[in-house]
Amino acid sequence: MDTWWGLALVLLALLVAAGGALLLTSRRKPADPGSRAGRSAGSRGHAAEDSSGSAAGSVPDTRPRAAVVVNPTKFDRLARVHTQVRTACTKHGWADPLWLETTEEDPGTGQTRQALEAGVDLVCALGGDGTVRTVASAMVDTGVPMGLLSGGTGNLLARNLDLPVTSLNQGLTVALTGVDSRIDTVDIRLTMAPDEGEGGQPGGSVDPQTQDHTFLVMAGLGFDAEVMAHAPERLKKRVGWAAYLFSGMQRLRGPQFKVTVKTDNDTRLNRRVRSIMVGNVGKLTGGLNLLPDAEADDGKLDVVLLSPEGIVGWGAVVTRLVTRSSRGHQRVDYYTCQSLEVTADRPIEVQLDGDTLGRATALHAQVNPASLVIRRQR
Repeated sequence: MDTWWGLALVLLALLVAAGGALLLTSRRKPADPGSRAGRSAGSRGHAAEDSSGSAAGSVPDTRPRAAVVVNPTKFDRLARVHTQVRTACTKHGWADPLWLETTEEDPGTGQTRQALEAGVDLVCALGGDGTVRTVASAMVDTGVPMGLLSGGTGNLLARNLDLPVTSLNQGLTVALTGVDSRIDTVDIRLTMAPDEGEGGQPGGSVDPQTQDHTFLVMAGLGFDAEVMAHAPERLKKRVGWAAYLFSGMQRLRGPQFKVTVKTDNDTRLNRRVRSIMVGNVGKLTGGLNLLPDAEADDGKLDVVLLSPEGIVGWGAVVTRLVTRSSRGHQRVDYYTCQSLEVTADRPIEVQLDGDTLGRATALHAQVNPASLVIRRQR
C-alpha cells in the first residue's frame, strides 16, 4: 500500500472540493566516491559462495559483491526476483549477491548489519519506503554505498533523487554501475505519549517514552499521520490507496492543536496548526511538491506549518502548496533550519517516511549532513 499516494490525492482532491485553481508551474552535489579502499580490500578475495553463504569452491573471488536486503511481502514471485538480481550481478561483473530477507520481528536493521559485517561493497534495499528507511538507518556514517531498488509503489527517496522507480532492472543497473553521492539524513527523537489501555483509558505506563529514529524523506505531526494511521485495514485490502482518501476526507474538520517551535537559527513560534511536516526532500507521489526548496544534500531541514480552517481553508492551503504562490492561505508557513524542537499541547499522531509510530507530544529533529552514500546514475 502506498500511503503517500493517498495523502497526495487527499490534498489534490481538496482543490476540487473547494473550487481552488490548480496552477501547475513548471543541486546536486558532485559525485563523492566515499572512502572504499579498506572496505573493498576486505570484501574482495572471498571464496565463491552461493546466496546462502555456503562455500562453492576454494578459488578466491575478487569480484565486488552486493548485499540485497529484501522485504519478501512485496513480491508474489520472490524466487524470480532473486534470479533477476543474480543475473544482473553476473552481467555487470559482480559476484553472487548476499540475499537477506526481512522479517516481521526485524524489518531490516539486523540484516543490514550482517551485510556490513560481511564486508560487502554495496547494500541494496529492495522493498518499500519503510525498508529503505530501516536499511539506511543502519548505514549512516559507514561510507558504504546504498542502492535503491524499486519494490514498493511510493519509492519517495528514489523519486526525489531521480532514480528508477518502475523497473527493477534499471535500478540494478544504477546500483551496480553508477557513481556514489552523499546525501543528508535526519536524526529525530520522539517523546511518545504514555501508554493507553483499551478504550483510551490510562494503562500501566505513566511516563513518556523516548524513541530515536532516522528518516530520509519526511516526518509529520498531525493531519498527514492521522490519514495514514486511521485508514481502515479492511478497506485498504479492498481498494488500496483509495482507503487513505476516505480517511483524509473524514479528518478534514479535525481540530487544530497548539505547538511551540524552536529552531537553531532563533525562530520561535507559538501556533495553532493542523499539521507540521519536517522534510529532507519534498516531492510526494502524484506530482505534489510539498517542500519545493528541499534538497537531499543541502545540509538543511525544510519545515512547513499548515493551519487551515474548514474545507475552503484546506483548498486554499493546497493551492498555496502546489503553486507556491502568495495567493494561498496566509497560514502556510515555510522555514529552514538545521535542527528544531516541536512541543504539542497534547498527544498527536506522528509518521516517519510514511510509517506511523503512534502519538507523540514532542520531537527534536537534527540534520546529519552528507551522512549516507547513495548509488546514483552516471
